[in-house]
Amino acid sequence: MKTPRPLWLLPLVLALAGCSTTAAVAGTATTTTDTSATAEAAAVAADPSASAAEVLAENQEPHTTESTWDDADVIDVDLSDAAASGLTVDGDTVTITEAGTYRLTGELDGGVVVSSSGFVRLILDGATISNTDGAAIDIAEADKAAIVLADGSENALSDASSYADDATANAALYSATDLTILGSGSLTVAGNGNDGIASSDGLVIAAGDISVTAVDDGIRGKDYVWIAGGTVAVTAGGDGIKSDNAEEAERGYVAIEGGDVTIDAGGDGVDAATDVVVFGGTLDVTTEAASADASAKGIKGGAIVVVDGGDTNVASSDDALHSNGVVHVASGALELSSRDDAIHADSALSISGGTVDITASYEGLESMAIDISGGETTLVSSDDGVNASDGSGETMGGGGGGDSATAGVTFTMSGGTLVMDAGGDGLDSNGTATVTGGTIVVNGPTNDGNGALDVNGEFTVDGGVVLAAGSAGMAVAPSTASAQGFVAFSGSVAAGESVQIVASDGTVLASFTAEKAFASLVYSSADIANGSTYTLVSGGSAGETLAGTLSTGGTAGSTTVATATAGEAPAGGMGGMGGGPGGGR
Repeated sequence: MKTPRPLWLLPLVLALAGCSTTAAVAGTATTTTDTSATAEAAAVAADPSASAAEVLAENQEPHTTESTWDDADVIDVDLSDAAASGLTVDGDTVTITEAGTYRLTGELDGGVVVSSSGFVRLILDGATISNTDGAAIDIAEADKAAIVLADGSENALSDASSYADDATANAALYSATDLTILGSGSLTVAGNGNDGIASSDGLVIAAGDISVTAVDDGIRGKDYVWIAGGTVAVTAGGDGIKSDNAEEAERGYVAIEGGDVTIDAGGDGVDAATDVVVFGGTLDVTTEAASADASAKGIKGGAIVVVDGGDTNVASSDDALHSNGVVHVASGALELSSRDDAIHADSALSISGGTVDITASYEGLESMAIDISGGETTLVSSDDGVNASDGSGETMGGGGGGDSATAGVTFTMSGGTLVMDAGGDGLDSNGTATVTGGTIVVNGPTNDGNGALDVNGEFTVDGGVVLAAGSAGMAVAPSTASAQGFVAFSGSVAAGESVQIVASDGTVLASFTAEKAFASLVYSSADIANGSTYTLVSGGSAGETLAGTLSTGGTAGSTTVATATAGEAPAGGMGGMGGGPGGGR
């Protein structure tokens, strides 16, 4: 792996005269003709522990752009009566033919075309461009281009209501080359015929107050879209922000470094052929499928989705976070709501830090390999809270025997907290489950067709804390091969009732307040010794909060609910129907 580069972008001054960076465009990469094979290989090779810096280090660096100029060199163009050096006018089309910096003001019922070698900078300073025959701005040819939104200015672009199928420029703001948008003014873009803003190379948004509506994709950069700052609002009939180069593994990515980004999409909110990397700023995504066959995932990556900072909020009709490869939540704050999976990864899902609050989902976390080593995760699901599955449709539940385990399917937890409210199985693995640290709290199902714990293969607890409360019909406990003891109680407890786990000497080990009624409770911690007797009592008070409504210590109540010997399986604990693939897979 390459040495991770610093997470930087453009140190820009947003006024018309500011300081700038120097242009540096990455070289051309080798093109692969088999796009599906390239995307699939990238997904397989993705590292579920990779940080934002490490993922970006493997991708093409974003281009940089000069943001200073000499006012004496600026060519002023009044679009209402265009006449200036470096451009030609043909009817309602203004064509810029020479490199340089152009300040555009006024109104134009037509289009601006850039056809030049070198670098072209367009300063929009109160410009309104409406073209009923094509793109409002078509940067057809240039070495590189920049759109500067002048300080305090209001600018607007709108395009044709339709395009020919073979049209090259098919967005209100189109660029055939690397494009940067910067400045402190505002820009309103109406993509009436297709996309709002599109680049056939890379697209960087460094600053500005940008509002985009589009009948198809809102903002698209073929090689990458990098948002470093500004306020960006997108309303799209298709995807909100998209990068679609699936031919080159180091391209086709979306990076959110900063800014305030809001997306309302009829397709995917953020859609990258390869990687989505969120490591700063605020990202708010809402998706509602525009048609029955539309993909309307909140954030979707072909290889890896990494959240390593910032605030991410998603409300989606499909998966909130989805990857054909892996998903890694390393830091940051996420609030997710989905009518399907909250977080889904085909290969591996890792949570090593940050806070994840899943307020609604069909299934909360789903992947072939799920690993939690840190962070604080809470989830609500109508079906399984956690579903480790390879999608093969294997559904027979376990009970720790291992005979029905699906090879390669794993759940592991070594740190952090995981608190779930599950309508189906709580922690469900069609393979194995291993807990060596951290805290798991399951407010499990109330129906006997599911269990708070459901593991087809070996379920070992060698450290940490596990508390699982739910129905009794399919109760499952850890394997006796576990290094840490467990106790399994059978007894009815009403929702809202507080219970305490009490050792034979009267010591209160833990207190738990039931969020839902339960008939079975499994508890494992370093305080439990197999072979010893423990009592579950109701009433009393909580101690020091550990996770959710679970606390250490507390004061014991006076009513005995159940007594059990640690290390013995729960009554009727044969396991049950396990977790096949989640809805919509």
